This record gives sequence, C-alpha cells and structure tokens, in this order.
Amino acid sequence: MSSTNYLILFLRFIVLVLAQVLLCNKIGFLGFINPVIYILFLYWYPIKQNRAVFIILSFLLGFTIDIFSDTLAFHTAATVTIAYLRPTIMRFCFGVNFEFQSFKIATVPWIQKITFLALLISIHHMVFFSLEVFSFDNFLLILKKTILVSLASLLLCILFSSLFSLKKE
Repeated sequence: MSSTNYLILFLRFIVLVLAQVLLCNKIGFLGFINPVIYILFLYWYPIKQNRAVFIILSFLLGFTIDIFSDTLAFHTAATVTIAYLRPTIMRFCFGVNFEFQSFKIATVPWIQKITFLALLISIHHMVFFSLEVFSFDNFLLILKKTILVSLASLLLCILFSSLFSLKKE
C-alpha cells in the first residue's frame, strides 16, 4: 500500500469521525434517530489489505466515536463486530468474486453496493442497540430503533458516498 493510500485512509478516518461527532450526533430526529455515517470507513476500506490491521483500525474508529459520544464502548463493540463479519457479508453480497484480485467495489452494480452497506449498517445497529438497551424484554424497542436508525443511516450514507464518489464518464 502506497503512502498516498495511507493518507487517503487517514483523511477518511478524520473526516468521517468529525462528520459523525459534529453533525450526525446532533441531529436527534424524533428524539433518538442519530444517523451513523462513520461506517463508510469500513465500507470503503480496501478489500485485499491486512485483516488484523483492519480490525485494529475498526476498534480505533469505534473507540474514537465512543470517546466523543460518551457511549460506553457500544460503538467499539458494534464496529469490531462488523469488521470481523465483513468478509462473510461480502461473500453473501458479491459471491466469491470479491476473493479475486481484480474485484473492485466500484465496478459492481448499485444494488449490490446498497445491499452490502445496508447489511453493515443493520448489523452495527442491532449490536449497538442490543448493548444499549441490554434487555431482550424490550426486543421491540431494539427492533424499532434498529430499523429506523438504519434507514436514516443508509439514506445519509448513500447521499454522502454519492457526493464523494469519483464519476468516470
């Protein structure tokens, strides 16, 4: 990986953390809907990079968000969970194609990209809200929060990624 790629990863990390902490955490729509866009870091992370480094970066990302959000490591646990499950989710969304060197996420159809992003977001929110509520007696509350915040996060992530994607015409 070249120094330019490291710089891009670092900038994405910083920009997404700042956008999450300064913008998205302040939304509070309907009292509990705060979209999560820092998951885009996990979505955009290069596929063929060292998995241990990826999980460590995911831990640091979740930990940084937890520090600024005061959420008792809920983001850290959810982020590390989806970082660990990312190859399985990719295999589900893209088949075995992603295991080959020629695979690039930019070349797949939009429906597969949205499915991949939706699964990352949904799993993150299910883990996060299960830890936050910490009672399966309130399963409907966990499900309601997961669905509503996942939809808001997915919409915002799609908008954010379409704004910053490179179009080749």
